[in-house]
Amino acid sequence: MRFKSLALWLAAAFAAITSLSSCSPKHNLPYFTDIITESEGVLPEKDFMPVIKPDDELVITVTASNPEATALYSIPFTNPASRDELVKTISPRTLTYIVDTKGDIDFPILGKIHAAGLTTEQLQLELTKLISKDVTDPIVRVSLANFRITVAGEVKNPSTINVSRNRISLLDALAEAGDLTEYGDRTNVTVIREIDGQRKYAHLNLNSSEVLNSPYYYLQQNDYVYVAPNKIREGNSKYSTNNAYKLQVISTVVSACSVVASLVIALTR
Repeated sequence: MRFKSLALWLAAAFAAITSLSSCSPKHNLPYFTDIITESEGVLPEKDFMPVIKPDDELVITVTASNPEATALYSIPFTNPASRDELVKTISPRTLTYIVDTKGDIDFPILGKIHAAGLTTEQLQLELTKLISKDVTDPIVRVSLANFRITVAGEVKNPSTINVSRNRISLLDALAEAGDLTEYGDRTNVTVIREIDGQRKYAHLNLNSSEVLNSPYYYLQQNDYVYVAPNKIREGNSKYSTNNAYKLQVISTVVSACSVVASLVIALTR
């Protein structure tokens, strides 16, 4: 009976350890803790619009009160509309303009137009000015077709976000990804960006309102946002790894003790 009690005690201890290892503390931390006690105030804001870069895809439409007058300035409908829609759609859409390595696009009638370094609004104004020489009151619309942001790490829904508006902030992107998990480090959000052929990065602290002044606060096409895990997540990871081994050893010991106890009980009967 003594061996049987020992086996039961070890099994209970194993179950308790397993239960405890599945528990982990949760901490919800706010943003902008430097102004959390302020009842009101004014936060800094920069006037930012993403600029066009080589290899970007642009959707450009030209219309006017007389559609025939702008027909020569519009490339025909095609399928697919852009490089990423080869297997996504069969509906005809306007073909995108690809910005070449020199920063130019090949525009109907007008020829080579330098687009890199301009915002979509600036290119829109430039095209309107050039087309107005032949067309009365043309309406030009320019938008980025490849404005995408990737958000990964300690967020609830890591994903690539297709941006349909002209600009998106870091907070907007995090909200699109479901916000940070309770294990996301609010003081260590990294934005990786390609600038002039180099990959540059910045570590941003969401606990400080100074993040709003960062040139990385407003995101650009193809930016990569990574939310680092906090110390609790790192500690839980180490704890889980170490305890996985310990639990395996305990499980083996308990199983062995149970077998020995069963043999002893059978032999003593």
